[in-house]
Amino acid sequence: MVEDKVLENRLRREAERRGYMLVKSRRRDPKALDYGLYALVVDMAGNRAGRYGGQAAISAFENGFGMTLAEVEKELS
Repeated sequence: MVEDKVLENRLRREAERRGYMLVKSRRRDPKALDYGLYALVVDMAGNRAGRYGGQAAISAFENGFGMTLAEVEKELS
């Protein structure tokens, strides 16, 4: 669990350096399709609305574009 948090923080910093935001799905139901997934969205004012990102992150999860941490790491490298 600690290793996942360390990886998540490292990927957040890498995404920020590249102009993206790493947003985690807010679902708390383990049976939900986007539970525990992440989305990379462009870091701009509209996507920073609120603590968890704006409409771009919500749309990404609704359209099935959520990624695991391994997939995010692959995307950023």
